Amino acid sequence: MLATLGMSEQDKQAIEAFKKDVIEPSMTSLVILDFWAEWCGPCKQLTPVLEKIAADYAHKGVLLAKVNVDEQKLIASQFRVQSIPTVYAVFQGQLVADLTQFRTESQLTRALDQLLGQLPVQGEAQALEQEIEPLIAMGEEVLAAGDADRAAGLFQQILEMAPENEEVLSGLIRALVAGHHMEDAAALAASLTDDQKKHVAISRALSALAIAQEARPVDDLAGLKAEVAAQPDNHSARFELAGGLMASGDRDGAADALLHIIRADKAWNDGAARTQLLKLFEAIGLEDPWVSATRRKLSAALFG
Repeated sequence: MLATLGMSEQDKQAIEAFKKDVIEPSMTSLVILDFWAEWCGPCKQLTPVLEKIAADYAHKGVLLAKVNVDEQKLIASQFRVQSIPTVYAVFQGQLVADLTQFRTESQLTRALDQLLGQLPVQGEAQALEQEIEPLIAMGEEVLAAGDADRAAGLFQQILEMAPENEEVLSGLIRALVAGHHMEDAAALAASLTDDQKKHVAISRALSALAIAQEARPVDDLAGLKAEVAAQPDNHSARFELAGGLMASGDRDGAADALLHIIRADKAWNDGAARTQLLKLFEAIGLEDPWVSATRRKLSAALFG
C-alpha cells in the first residue's frame, strides 16, 4: 500500500511505524483509520464517538488508529487525504470502506456491522461464536428430538459462555416452552432488550412463547371436534380447536383447522386464523420443510 523508494530516513521510519501500528494489526483486525489535526473542530467532535465505538467493538476485532496530518504528512499524502476528518476502514492492508460520511454513532455502528458481516475479522467475539456454534447445533438437535429439559440444560450452559447470544437465548426460551416451563420462558423473554427482540432467532422464540400462551389445552378435544364437525361454519369453535390441537402437539391438525377458516372467510376476526398460522410458522422456523409446504397451502387459500 505504501511505497518507500527514494524517501528520507525519517520518512521511512514513519512508514515502518505505520506498518507496525496499522498494517500489521489489520491482518486480523478491522482498523478504523482517523486522519485529524489539532486545529480541526469537527475532528475533535468526532474523536469521542470513534473512541467509544472502538471500545465497544474491541471484542469483535476493531481497533482505532489516528494519524495527525500535520505530524505525518507523508502518510496523509499517501492516502490522498484532501480534507479532515477523513476516516477509512482498513483490513488485511487494504482500504475496505470510506467511513468519512458517517458522523454519528448509529451511522458508524451500522457500517461496521455490515463490514464485520462480510470480512473474516478475527476478534474474541468471532472466536467465541466459532466455539459455541457446534454446541448450539447440539442443543437444537436435542430439542428437535423432543428432549426439552435436556435441551434447556444445554442452552443454559452455553448461555453462561455467551450470555447475550440471540441464538442461544432463542434456543433456551423455546426449550423452556416445549418443557412447559412457561413462567421461566416468559421471565427470560421479558429480560430481552429491544435490539435483541429484533433478531430473527428471538422473533422465532417469542412466537413459540406466544402460541404456547394462547394455545389453551382443551379438556374435551373429542367433543370439540364433534361440535366443529356438526357446525362447520362455527369459526370460533374451530379456532379454539386449533389452539387445543397446538397445545397437544398436533401441528398438522392445527394448521388444517386454521386453513379451513381462511378458505371460508379470510377476514374472520380481523384475520386471526392467518395471524395464528404465521406465528406457528415462525415458531417452528421458516426454513423447516413442513413450514414451506404449509405456506404453499396458505398461499392457495389466500389467492387460489
